[in-house]
Amino acid sequence: MEQLIKGVEQFRSKTFQEKRELFDKLASGQAPHTMFISCADSRVMPELFTSSEPGDLFVCRNVGNIVPPYAQFTGGVSAAIEYAVSALGVKNIVVCGHSDCGAMKATQHPEKVASLAAVSAWLRHSHIAKVVVDANYTFHDPAAHLAKITEENVIAQLDHLRTHPSVAARLMAGTLTIHGWVYDIEAGAVKAYCAKRRAFVPLEEVSLEADADNLPHATPPARVNGAGTGERL
Repeated sequence: MEQLIKGVEQFRSKTFQEKRELFDKLASGQAPHTMFISCADSRVMPELFTSSEPGDLFVCRNVGNIVPPYAQFTGGVSAAIEYAVSALGVKNIVVCGHSDCGAMKATQHPEKVASLAAVSAWLRHSHIAKVVVDANYTFHDPAAHLAKITEENVIAQLDHLRTHPSVAARLMAGTLTIHGWVYDIEAGAVKAYCAKRRAFVPLEEVSLEADADNLPHATPPARVNGAGTGERL
């Protein structure tokens, strides 16, 4: 707690003063341009790696960056999505996974979290990612297996996101775009799902308007060798 208290003191004496005009503006309301759904992992800070200012992002964090299907589970994530889309009018939603994700490791090996009832139940929403990967790919490298599950989980959550009425309506109207990202903690880099290529590619290669993921897509199956490189079947 001492570290947190010192952090608040530093914020008030330095950062707050430097951005006083911005905070005065934010005190009267928010108008974020993007909803950002990311993992609760302490190493993942959306505002930091997107260089965003306070008020830019409406962030929803949970274990595994999961979006439960609307009809199956109406809880905090669903409420946050509805509020962001219908009340705040965000223009974009990003579902962002990340490297070395503990939730995806648990999806790989569910027996390791069998004693954690709430965690196990929550991660059932990501089970489809492991099923898709195991049915369509062969991996000899556990790290490559984890990376592919992480990507497929993002795609699965985008599919779940489309089941939310507020999202579906705005997608149909063309006033909302949804995007799938994976953040690499070690490299400080982001890959984005490219609808045209049906694959995750470096963010800078993706045209946000042309490749916004507004339609269902499934990653084509690939056979992966021991080095972790993919070959199209």
